Amino acid sequence: MSAQTTEAPAPPPAGAAPAPPGTRRPARPGLALAVIAGCNAMIQLDDPIVNIALPGLRAELGLSPVATSWIVTAYLLTFGGLLLLGGRAGDILGRRKVFLAGVGLFTAAALLRGAATSGEFLVAVRVAQGAGAALAAPSGLALVLSMFAPGPARKRAIAVCTATGAVSTAGGLLLAGALTSLGSWRWVLYLDVPLGLAILLLGPFVLRETAPNPGRFDLAGALVSALGAGALVYGLGQAAERPWGDPAVVGCLAAAVALFAVFAVIERRAEQPIVLPRLFTDRERLPAYLATLAIPGALIGTYFFLNQFLQGEHGWSALATACALLPLPVTMATTALAAVGLERRFGPKRLMAAGATLLVLGNLWLATLDSSAPYATGVLPALVLLGAGMAACVLPPTLIATSKLRDGEAGAASSVLNCLQSVGGSIGLATLVTVSARGGMQGGFLAGAGFAALALVAASLLRRRSH
Repeated sequence: MSAQTTEAPAPPPAGAAPAPPGTRRPARPGLALAVIAGCNAMIQLDDPIVNIALPGLRAELGLSPVATSWIVTAYLLTFGGLLLLGGRAGDILGRRKVFLAGVGLFTAAALLRGAATSGEFLVAVRVAQGAGAALAAPSGLALVLSMFAPGPARKRAIAVCTATGAVSTAGGLLLAGALTSLGSWRWVLYLDVPLGLAILLLGPFVLRETAPNPGRFDLAGALVSALGAGALVYGLGQAAERPWGDPAVVGCLAAAVALFAVFAVIERRAEQPIVLPRLFTDRERLPAYLATLAIPGALIGTYFFLNQFLQGEHGWSALATACALLPLPVTMATTALAAVGLERRFGPKRLMAAGATLLVLGNLWLATLDSSAPYATGVLPALVLLGAGMAACVLPPTLIATSKLRDGEAGAASSVLNCLQSVGGSIGLATLVTVSARGGMQGGFLAGAGFAALALVAASLLRRRSH
């Protein structure tokens, strides 16, 4: 049935196409989009600031390398494991309610971690943060889908969220580098808090609630999917540190395969499955899913390797290195906004093919780096290629994967997209570390070019017409 809202929808502008059933435009769409984009920025900002804070907190709290790694792993496991449940929760309970609950949990955990006095407390807080992100991320995208009708308005909204995430990465690099140099690692961990509080204050006034859809939670599917996703992410994380044949890696990946097989059986029999089977039987969505899985691997090693290259080979400071990496997120942000017009003119197939080609070229460029390569000709052009390529690759698969949805399906579709991105990042990182252990930085960038080539294959399978 058509989604209800707490208020009557505002009339569309003169000449605007009528919105399809279930789409409700807020009275202040600009502010509503800013709130959702702010959440996307907050979640993406968290990863670089935590990684920058790790050396300081490890030294002050006296943590072992294993304990330190769990500060990152605990978040990834919870986030990846609960994404499907988070998206479904928004469909059943109301997307604004679940979105704000997720932001509130994430912000509270960010506030508590800055006052941490032990590694165990930090790990527990990171579990809570992962749960909050798993509720907020898919519900945020689902709100965008429910607020903006298919067409130019929705494309612009997705582009704004992409650009905001890129800008937050740039700002996070600079702020975290400056705060680490001038103050304590604790200051860095508080960076998310003001943004989270602003979202919580504005959200209830500018976001319209979607009515709960009649249904119940597929608890068995939720549990098995969480365990399967957690086993997969953890196994891939172990593969980044150990050989692929290590019992811990093989055991986790085998468990993940078995759990996903059980999950498939449960979903086929469930009256209201947590993942809609028809999303995976639609031949138009499958290339978009493949692209979503492959794209993170094309960029996952850039910050990791270039940080080492600029600080180790060139002796640059952390702040100078952060400034040197800015062209990537800045180019991504500006290109994301231009991608809407490019997609309308050339179609999703050509736009994504062009983006994937730029990602291949950028990785191949960086694969030729050596210690004598100057920044201006050895690094900068590749950063621009990678930023433009990523922006061009995000919009088409997102539009296709979230098209032709029925009422009450936006959250489930959004959670699948977020889950694929999370798993794709884990696969990319594990592959990167394995290849670079044998082929060094050059091998890592060649692996990134391989992931970009897979995205190019996915682009060739996309349909030509726009969404």
